Amino acid sequence: MRLTTAITTGLEQATALDRPAARLRGLVERVPQGRTRDALHGVPIGHPLHPMLVQVPIGTWISASLLDVVPRTGIASGVLIAVGLGAAVPAAAAGALDWAQTHEQQQRVGLVHATCNIVGVGLYSASLIARLRRRPLRGRALALAGLATVSAGGLLGGHLAYRQAVGANHTEDVAHVVGDGSRWHSVGLLSAFVEGRPARRFLGETPLLVVRDGQRARVLADRCSHLSGPLSEGEVADGRVTCPWHGSVFALDDGEVVHGPATAPQPVFETRVVHGELQVRLPGAG
Repeated sequence: MRLTTAITTGLEQATALDRPAARLRGLVERVPQGRTRDALHGVPIGHPLHPMLVQVPIGTWISASLLDVVPRTGIASGVLIAVGLGAAVPAAAAGALDWAQTHEQQQRVGLVHATCNIVGVGLYSASLIARLRRRPLRGRALALAGLATVSAGGLLGGHLAYRQAVGANHTEDVAHVVGDGSRWHSVGLLSAFVEGRPARRFLGETPLLVVRDGQRARVLADRCSHLSGPLSEGEVADGRVTCPWHGSVFALDDGEVVHGPATAPQPVFETRVVHGELQVRLPGAG
């Protein structure tokens, strides 16, 4: 096993991190639901906001270290460090909200990821103070230490995103798995569904959420786009369904995200009733 894989696997299994993670999660979850929280999740842009926000501090801090070895750049490095410190605040806020709505293995890795970044911010703050006190060599050394620390945090961030699929759209494969969208598929008699009560049916191996509304039904992919929670076990009210795992809310009519942490909409299936039988297909079929 590669060293980095062994480290990340060990972090995923480190139950000692659960207690501090629970305390931090309790603090983060005090942020009230609403537009600000949804915006930090990235709901308006359709994907997580955190990866975009971290580009500013990372970019400015790398640039600062490069300018540290360029003669006669004056206070440019210090200015870049200060900009990065300011930009780290909203980036951390967005990341914390996303992290609080993940599974325990992801939270363990995420806690160490956040710790690396916090230490990095502390080192960059110390670097900026040293520069202001006219100790340039100390400032440069602290900046390099900060860059190494946030780079380690970035490695863990990559593991969270690409190995543990935090922030990924967990319904992207539905259209590919279901196959030919020109065909209608039966999911049972409409009369077998209780009005207003969520039910799970399968189209091949793809689970569907079915909600009967009078003589019609609304059908969405059942796995939540956030982290694959079963929407059919969630609450249905006011034309919306709430994921039972992390509280994402989707509109039943079009699958759009009403509230995060999900940012990607749920795939919606076209429906029709033929001789009492509910049939579905992917939208856009001929």
